[in-house]
Amino acid sequence: MQISSLHIPDVKLIEPKRFGDDRGFFSEVYSRRAFEQAGITIDWVQDNHAVSRDSFVLRGLHYQAPPFAQAKLVRVSKGSILDIAVDIRKG
Repeated sequence: MQISSLHIPDVKLIEPKRFGDDRGFFSEVYSRRAFEQAGITIDWVQDNHAVSRDSFVLRGLHYQAPPFAQAKLVRVSKGSILDIAVDIRKG
């Protein structure tokens, strides 16, 4: 698993490695140890899955203020996305 820091310090790019053979592939998509080594110390409490059947689907802006704030993990299992993160904190 490769975890890279992006321009906004709290936004990371997580790229799982694929190990393939003639049956298909295996990929580790979550590792608490790897996440913690990359500075991601979130206690995951919920996991959602959404499917967009058409291209160019807009899935909305996600922002919550404490005490309802949540970390987001976006996973693309097929195709590609344009995921935009905006840092709206002061400074």
